[in-house]
Amino acid sequence: MLLSVYLGAIFIGLALLIWSADYFISGAAGCARNLHLPPMVVGLLLVALGTSAPEIMVAALAAVTGSPELAVGNALGSNIANVGLVLGLTALIAPLPLERSVLFRELPVLLIVTVAAWLLIADFQLSTADGLLFLLMLAAGFGYLVWRAGPGVVPESLETPDRDTHMPMGQAMFRFVAGLVVLVLSARLLVWGAAELAISLGVSELTVGLTVVAIGTSLPELAACLSAALKGHHDMALGNIIGSNLFNLLAVLAVPALIQPIELTATSVYRDYGTMAGLTLLLAVFAYTMQRKGKLARFEGGILLAIYGGYTSLLIMSA
Repeated sequence: MLLSVYLGAIFIGLALLIWSADYFISGAAGCARNLHLPPMVVGLLLVALGTSAPEIMVAALAAVTGSPELAVGNALGSNIANVGLVLGLTALIAPLPLERSVLFRELPVLLIVTVAAWLLIADFQLSTADGLLFLLMLAAGFGYLVWRAGPGVVPESLETPDRDTHMPMGQAMFRFVAGLVVLVLSARLLVWGAAELAISLGVSELTVGLTVVAIGTSLPELAACLSAALKGHHDMALGNIIGSNLFNLLAVLAVPALIQPIELTATSVYRDYGTMAGLTLLLAVFAYTMQRKGKLARFEGGILLAIYGGYTSLLIMSA
């Protein structure tokens, strides 16, 4: 009986989390447009918050409620799912064109950040200083992308097509406030259900964060990429995933570290971060070797998806 309650809390929390994140961000973007903020600010607001708001909220509440491993697992697991599951599945449906901006702007930044973050967690802890350094790298990384894009131009990887942000100020404010309230409550429900499920089944919070919660908070990216592929507008998928992973790595890991220092296990540092870094490196190898072909084909997508399937199977067996 209790298991069904915990599972229900997880699924209801996920559904409300995804809906409220979209509602909140559309309201925030509507306010930004009504206030005549620069296009770049709107683009960053839409993408950075829109794709990472669920992960950030889950990480913050997990840290506050004493489940730091759930927060770390969510951040790393979401990035693993973004590359292995989301990009792999999308490329299987339709080959992904390789935009020049992604190859020479966003992807190099992601590779540098992946190495720098590894150096910070190699001592098996996330301290307050580490959290501050993550936020500094976030500001520097996105500042560089804005500078490279040029004044008033939203880089391809930061655009969010098909999102209606033109609305009256009153409607935008309502969406902003209502979305934020539901976002907080649904994240709390999700964290509670996931933590209690882990305890009742004897599964570690890290494993639950890497699987159930990570896949759940990656559903917005998965839905957007699959929808774009089916509509033939899949040229933005790769850049949007890279931008999302940058924000997840630098903001989602920073939030719990700033709330309270976290002791990391060798499993999370070597197996989970190593898998995330390996998938990122493999994606870079595919992107640069496929540059002449100009796309990530179904073969590369199948490899990414197979690696994600193998990693998830390993997690289930180890649990």
